[in-house]
Amino acid sequence: MSKVVFISKKRVQWYLILALVVIIAGVYFGWQQSKPATATVGDGSAQVFNLVTGEFTTETSSGKQLEAYVWAPSTIIVKKGVPVQLRITGVSGQSHPFVIEGLTSDGQQIKGDVQKGKTTVVSFTPEEAGTYPIVCTTHSDPATSIPMVGYLVVQ
Repeated sequence: MSKVVFISKKRVQWYLILALVVIIAGVYFGWQQSKPATATVGDGSAQVFNLVTGEFTTETSSGKQLEAYVWAPSTIIVKKGVPVQLRITGVSGQSHPFVIEGLTSDGQQIKGDVQKGKTTVVSFTPEEAGTYPIVCTTHSDPATSIPMVGYLVVQ
């Protein structure tokens, strides 16, 4: 003998409302997690990015030592005309003097020097869209090591 279950129209409406609330909550929290990793400074007018230096070393089968230094994250996306602050902390390597090629602020090339265990802060306002390499001048020659290059993308 089969059993028939009746569900009232009111109960179905409550289940639909509950399902809709769960879906909206999931979309909301999913949306919040997909925001870019930026913060603002003081009055909320600047884009702030935290970077670190990283190092990879290995030895080939022939005994040759290979080193690679990196900026992490390796690509930063910023908005044109909005002040930017890069906070770069030296984790690996003693010194990483760098330049952001092709990008200037008040007619001056943007550059700095990151020391191990210290944070270097560089502030500027990009005025032209484009992709600008962040190049460590110590690790820029492919003949001696793998170049340490990151990218600043201005949209």
